[in-house]
This record gives sequence, structure tokens and C-alpha cells, in this order.
Amino acid sequence: LNKSFNAFDEWATKVTEEEAESLRRLSKTIERETETFYRSITARRTRNEGRARSLEALRAERAERLKDVPRDLHLGVDSGATSGKLVADLKGISKGFGDRTVIKPFTTRIVRGDRLAIVGPNGAGKTTLVKIMLGEMAPDTGTVRLGANLEPVYLDQSREGLKSDMTLWDALTPGGGDSILVRGVSKHVAAYAKDFLFQEGQLRQPISTLSGGERNRLLLARALAKPANMLVLDEPTEGLDPNQRVEIRRLIGSLGRERTVLLSTHVMQEVEATCSRLVILNGGRLAADGSVEELLASLSGAVRYVVEAAGSGVADALAQLPGVSDHSSQQVDGRVRVVLDAHGEEDLRPRIFELARDRSWTLWELHRERASLEQVFRKLTAGVVADDAADENRDRGADESEVDA
Repeated sequence: LNKSFNAFDEWATKVTEEEAESLRRLSKTIERETETFYRSITARRTRNEGRARSLEALRAERAERLKDVPRDLHLGVDSGATSGKLVADLKGISKGFGDRTVIKPFTTRIVRGDRLAIVGPNGAGKTTLVKIMLGEMAPDTGTVRLGANLEPVYLDQSREGLKSDMTLWDALTPGGGDSILVRGVSKHVAAYAKDFLFQEGQLRQPISTLSGGERNRLLLARALAKPANMLVLDEPTEGLDPNQRVEIRRLIGSLGRERTVLLSTHVMQEVEATCSRLVILNGGRLAADGSVEELLASLSGAVRYVVEAAGSGVADALAQLPGVSDHSSQQVDGRVRVVLDAHGEEDLRPRIFELARDRSWTLWELHRERASLEQVFRKLTAGVVADDAADENRDRGADESEVDA
């Protein structure tokens, strides 16, 4: 795609719709051919045999194409009992493991109906903070006050509780039997698994054979069977295709004012589409806490330019344009793709065109984007070296050891 990542969901939706329309036309053709075939006179046997082969080929084509059609998740969550207005009140909390401080002292408050995203670089302390908010881990300093009647359901990124040698059937029916209690109603395990895109033949397969996306769907199936007034999702769309990510976003957006959502993610587009409030952690400290609208407003005058060009010195020259505060670049098919973050009233596109002309660049793409949460995130986390994913996994192991202790 010759557009920014923000356009990916729009592109994916368009492709899906085009494929669905193509399949609809194929199905109508099969319908017409079937009707014509059975209305043909039997005396034209040779002609009928040719039409039968053609009809069979059309049906085979449709069956083959349907194998790859993305299927929809069928998600729902029982709201459970209504929680108190207060969900969690954190005052001056901090947490460390050994000589490393994971969360530096900060204060925040969560109330019923918040759709709160917790974001930050790897190792920023997101998982640790979620566990403190749930009361699963005690802070080293400060106090945590949890509200009344909380019924949280936690979808854990670490996939805790899924043993590789257990089957899907075992995972969905830990107490045995062939049915599962889904939000208070008994449902056959095969029927419930189908809502999460599992075929009946997969139910006896070991979990070790599942892909990452399938394991995420299994965790969703287990979590959403329980009544909950608080849904905690740790990287819930990892491994899911675009349609399934849209379904997760729909679920989050539909939960209403009486339920609370905590979402830990790296994907800013998910936050912007589903959450009302955002907490940004950086290096263990609280870098931002406010509504999505407030944080976007903080970038008033900020704009992003995406430039793709072939030539010499493209990235360096663009980075020197007035108002450019940050930039990144990557090679794409022998060209360079540069993303510029800039502030100010001036539209830089005429200057970019002039640069391309004066330096004999071949300009493949140039467009301007509005301020986004990704820019807010980059601005607030710039200049601090984030720990890598291995550090966060080590912290998560330490978290679990602390809980076990």
C-alpha cells in the first residue's frame, strides 16, 4: 500500500467488501445455472452433461474461495452485577523488582464506565500496573482502594492457565462434561467454540497446535463466558485478522456506561477507536492521563507528512524543513519513505514539491495527516530508551513469582 498505516483498516474493509460482492455474483451465477440445468429437456443429454460439468466447476470455485473468507467472531459479555461508582483509587503507588523500579510513584482514579487504555513502550510497567489495579499485586508504596461489587474478567497476554498438552475441549470445560455455562446459560461446548471460529474437529486437538491468534480467541472464549462488570484486555487483538480486530473494537465500544474496560495495547488506532481515556507510561513514570480528546488537543497545530521519493539525501533534507520536530525513514523498493512530524501553520507540501524538483527526486507519494494519538505517544516518550520485549517478559515472570509468594 502506498498510504500510511492509518489507512490500513479502511483498505482491509474495502478489500473484504469487494471479495464479498464477487462471491455474491458467483453465487447468483450458480443459482441461475442450476435453475437452467434442471429446466433443460432431457433429450439434450450431451448438452446437459457439459452444463453439469460447468456447474460443478463453479461450485468448486466457490467452495475454494470460501475457505479463505474471514469469518466473524460472535462476541458478547454479561454485565454482571453493577459495580460501585468507584472502581479503583490509586494514590502514590510505586513498584519495583530487585534494584529496578518498574512503576514510579503516581496517582490516578478509575470510575465505572471508563474505557481506559494503558499504553507505553515495552517494559514500561503496563502489565504490573494492571495487576495492581485489579488487586492481584500489592504496590511497594502508596495505597490502592478498590470499589464495591467488582467482577473483573482478565484476558492475560501471557496466556496463563493454557497448558500445551490440554485440548480445546478441556480448556473450555475445566470441570468436565460436554457443556459450558455461558453468562448463566448452559451451552454445548461445540456450539460455543463455533462462535469463536473453532471447528468441531479442533476440539480434541492439543493447545500446542494452535496459532497465536487461535490461542487469543480461546482466551476470549473462556473469559467472556463469565459475567463481568469490568473487562481487562491485555493486547487482545494480537494475532487476529482485520475483521476480527473490528469485532473486538465493536465489543469494547458497546459495553456502555455501566461497565468498565481496561485495555493494555501498543496499537494507537485501537485506542482512538474504542477508548475514552488514556494513561501513557514511560520509563515507569506517568507521562499522561486524560481523555483522548484532551490529549489530541495538546497537539494543536501538529501535523504529519508522509513522503516517498527516490533520490539522494531525501530523509536528511526533509528533516531540515522548518517546523519539523521528528522524523523516521525506511527503504521501500529502492525508494525512501519518510514520516515527518511538524508544528506550525505553514503547509509544508509546496516546499517538499520544490525540494523534489530542485534535487531531481522522483516523488512517489506525498500526503498530510491530522494529529493522531501515535504522535502524542511519540512526543511523550521521545528521548527515553525503552526496554525491549525480553525485559517485559522477565518482569511478567517476576510479577507472577511475587503473586505466588
